[in-house]
This record gives sequence, structure tokens and C-alpha cells, in this order.
Amino acid sequence: MKRGVTAMGLCFLLFGVTQTPDGPFRRPHPAFWRLILCLSILYELSLVYLLFQSRDDARLLIRHLDPNLGKPLPEKSYGGNCLIYDAENPNDPWHNFWDKMDGFVPTHFFGWWLKTLIIRDVWFCWVISLMFEILEYTLEHQLPNFSECWWDHWIMDALVCNGLGIYLGMKTLNYLSMKPYHWRGMWNQPTFRGMAKRVALQFTPYSWTDFNWRPTSSLIRWFATICIFIVFLLAELNTFYLKFVLWIPPEHFLNLTRLVFFLFMGAASLREGFQYLDDPECKKFGRQAWMIIAITVTELLIAIKFDAETLSKPLPTHIAYFWSLGFFCLVGYTIWKFYVKRDVKNDLEVTPRAKEQSQALHDNEEKEEDDEVEEEDNRYNLRNDGVRHRTKTKNGSAGL
Repeated sequence: MKRGVTAMGLCFLLFGVTQTPDGPFRRPHPAFWRLILCLSILYELSLVYLLFQSRDDARLLIRHLDPNLGKPLPEKSYGGNCLIYDAENPNDPWHNFWDKMDGFVPTHFFGWWLKTLIIRDVWFCWVISLMFEILEYTLEHQLPNFSECWWDHWIMDALVCNGLGIYLGMKTLNYLSMKPYHWRGMWNQPTFRGMAKRVALQFTPYSWTDFNWRPTSSLIRWFATICIFIVFLLAELNTFYLKFVLWIPPEHFLNLTRLVFFLFMGAASLREGFQYLDDPECKKFGRQAWMIIAITVTELLIAIKFDAETLSKPLPTHIAYFWSLGFFCLVGYTIWKFYVKRDVKNDLEVTPRAKEQSQALHDNEEKEEDDEVEEEDNRYNLRNDGVRHRTKTKNGSAGL
């Protein structure tokens, strides 16, 4: 059964990689992003199948991936004693600090560095980072894993790990936006070192587009920004709820694999979403963006079905008041900004910046096609030169 299911998936991937349309990126190769799209379809189909199983059967099913799964997990709480320096423990007064220094610290840092590369907006990143810390406060009565000390929330996570990751990501974005992009085919490199460097550069962007989301420039972009925030935060929460209901340890490879997979899907999805919002010529929402929305919703449905008792625990009164106040403030700002003040332009009006970015996108696509044609012509000429050289050598030998 395992071999049959694996063969079925490989046949689908082979067909999808060779036949589906290209995604928004060209590097390292368009086939790689077609593979990501096809893998996301397989993942969504697997989630739909899992959704129609019972909780116990779902936990047994994932044991086919690892026989060590399917066992109850001891949920680790990061709250409790929040003293940074515990004088009552002279042997190790910093034990509370060292207990928090687990595998999630580098995951937070490198995760937010990569998230910044795909979001490409510093305020966007900070809003999502701070909102997730607030969500941990909100849901700590459901999952003990969300219960953390105040300094763990705001100093270690938000300021140090997330903040440094966002800072490094913005520095990387500045480098990529200022870097000149002039490509030569690998076969046009005169030295072996140049060819090796060209192979390594294949894993860097072909061209670069800065994301200027402008969330308050129109009502559509405002709602789109809110939807992106919601999907992003739901995907983050699903990481914790799925491992809780399916009994997957935090250090298991499935969790890290899912996070890396979501980074690739998110990169293509945000690029498609930005182009849909910013490019007047783009009239269709991207395929990968639709898939990541479907996957996020399906994961949430699995968590709700398998442990509705935990997810239906009512919010504490002060938390409910806080979110009610935040919701009314959001609605009030939306009404004031777009219906009272009305200082934004019409959604259907094409701004000069939008025209420039649209033209730049089309120019990049045409340049990529021209470069591919030129590289193919160079390869063809090199092959013909080699054939002519061998023919001349053969004729010369025959004459002698």
C-alpha cells in the first residue's frame, strides 16, 4: 500500500512539474516552483483525507511516517517561575533563563529572517510578530505551550529573536535591491571558476522587486492586508494546534519540514498576491496563493474537529474585552479612513507608480525570455562549432 501511494504521488508530481504553468519565480529553476505547487496540492489532498478520519485513526495513520508517533505528549509550559535570576537556587541561579533557551530560539531568529525576505516590509513583519505574541497571551488557557513569562514574550521572542531576524532580513533586502543583475550563460563563462560561480548564482534571484504594500491606499488593499495578516497568523497557530491534536513532538522532523514548505509556498503566494494588488494588468489571483489559503483553512478544520473541546474553551473576560475593543477600533478606523476622511484614491485608478511597476514586471519577463533564447542559441552554436571541428579533423585525417 505504501509503495502504491508513493508511486501514485510521484506520477502526479512528474506530470505536474512538466505540464503546469510556471510560477512567479525563475530561480533556481521554474520547475522547482512547479514542484512546490504540485506538492502543495498533494499536501492539501492528504489533509482533506485526514479531515474525514477519526482522531484516533488520524494518529494511527501518521505512524506510517514514523512508528514512534501516536503517543501522548507532555506539553511544556514556559510560564511558572518567571524570575530571571533565582537567588534561592545558588547552584544555578540562571536556570529559568537557560530553560527557555531551547530549539525554538534559533527557529524564531532564522524563521523571521526568511519571513522578512518573503514579506519585504518591515512594518508588515513587526505587526505580525507582535500580533502573534498577543495571540499567545490570548490562547494560553487552551495550550500550555503558549504560557510564557513576560520577558520571554517581549524580550527574548519579540525583541531579540524576531527583532534581530527582521533586522537581518531588511539588511539582506537592501543588498538584493541595490545589487546589479546582469546575467551571462554558464557556457559563456571563460573559466571553470566562473562556471562554478555561475552555478552558485543560479540560487539567487534573477531580478528584484521591492514590495510597497500601501495598505491604506485603497479599501481593497486594506481588506487584502487584513486577510494576509489573518492567513499568516492562522498558519502560525496551526503549527502548535496540529502537533497538539496529532501528538507530534516539537522536535520532530515533520514540524520543521512543514515550516520550510510553508516558507516556499508563502514566498510564491505573497509574490502572486502583491502582483494581483499592484499590477493593473494582472486580473487573476495566483494558483499558489489559493492553495496556501485552502491548506491553512483545512489545517484549522482538522484542529477543530479533533479537539473541539480544547478550541471551544471560552476566552477569559479581560481577553474578550480586549479583542472586542480592538475589533471596534479596527472597524471605526476603516469607516473613518475610507468613508469619512476619504483621502485615498479610487481603487480602479492606475497610479503612475503602479504603471511603472507593471511595466517593470513585463520588461523583466521579456528580458528573461530573451536571455533564455540567447543562451539556447549559444549552446546550439557551441554544438555546431564542435561538429564542424570534428568534421574538419576527420577530413584532414582522410586526406593525409
